[in-house]
Amino acid sequence: MHSTFSGFLNLGRSSFVLKAIVFVIVADVLFLGFILLRRAYRKRYFAIRDARVFAIRGQWDAITSGKVAYSTWLKKASDVQLIESMVLDALEIASPEESARLLRFMRVSGLIDKRISEARQLHGWRRQAALVALGRTRAAESIPALAEGLRDRDSESQLAAVRGLGHMASPEAATEILNWVDEVGLVVPALPLQNALLQTCAERPQVLLSHLQNKDAAVREVLGRVLGEVATSSMSPYLLQFADDEQPELRAAAARGLSYSKPATAINALAELAKDKVWFVRLRAIVSLGTLRQPAAIPFLLRGLTDSHRLVRLRAAESLIDFKPELVQIFEAVVALRDQYGLHAYLAALENADLQERLETEIKASDSGQREILLEVLRTTKLSFEIPPVPENASMAAASGS
Repeated sequence: MHSTFSGFLNLGRSSFVLKAIVFVIVADVLFLGFILLRRAYRKRYFAIRDARVFAIRGQWDAITSGKVAYSTWLKKASDVQLIESMVLDALEIASPEESARLLRFMRVSGLIDKRISEARQLHGWRRQAALVALGRTRAAESIPALAEGLRDRDSESQLAAVRGLGHMASPEAATEILNWVDEVGLVVPALPLQNALLQTCAERPQVLLSHLQNKDAAVREVLGRVLGEVATSSMSPYLLQFADDEQPELRAAAARGLSYSKPATAINALAELAKDKVWFVRLRAIVSLGTLRQPAAIPFLLRGLTDSHRLVRLRAAESLIDFKPELVQIFEAVVALRDQYGLHAYLAALENADLQERLETEIKASDSGQREILLEVLRTTKLSFEIPPVPENASMAAASGS
């Protein structure tokens, strides 16, 4: 033994390399042992968990109806966690009757009260988990606790409360979010806030109106996007006041919302918005004009074909294709625009709708004086030759059927 260590010491500097190699080997063996031990533990844990889930599933109706005494499982933290998780998952796809039954079970068993207590007393990730779980229950008594979560100092807890209130999908939850935003501004990412408001304002979009005068431009943008998604025909008078707002998002929201309004009210406002300096406002206006499906909108859709932005031209073309009885007259007006980009957008929409043959047949059967020119343009997709000018007013009037 003495000679072995003596030989080891005689290696000099090489002994450090040997020591390092031995250390790495020992560390690798220990790390591998830890991984194998952890895998064995997790395998056993999930086997026990799956067996318990199977047992609970076999007694599910008895548990949720109260035939199995709540005391038999409420004292076991693992059972409480499993049962709550299974109830929340079931609520996501349950019918109204089944949802009411499961919610009653959570109230009677005390699961909701337990989560409300955790949401108010715990901190960090435990509070965040409680807030999200409360939102998934959609229980009205959870709203005050979720509103308190909005005012937590931790941004992650605030975000969890926003998501929880979004799950509630009720105007009361929307009011809590909007009041909080009025107080503190945009302190969470815009997208989760927008999604939460979309879910909570869908039933009563009018709750947004009193908050749209917020001085924070970022907040007004988010509220504008939500307004455009949830607006109804009854909100037309309110939408018109945003048609000339300084915020592009609110003008775009007005353009989108006006698609649900009466055509007589909407077309003139949308025609002005279709000339906006911001491209996505023009896009929303063109889409709404197409949604109205009114012949009076055709002249403005034709003007959209000459827009500088490609998406606006494409959506204008797609909307014009929907006016099938006036297919020839509209194509004649498109050619009269003498805009190659607009023509390509219209022909692309025509091809996507599989209407090229129909248009060609109708042109041949029409008594238009430009029949040969129209057929040539349709076949070559070019405006390289001289086209007789058509007065703008006349072409638009013909296209609108007037």
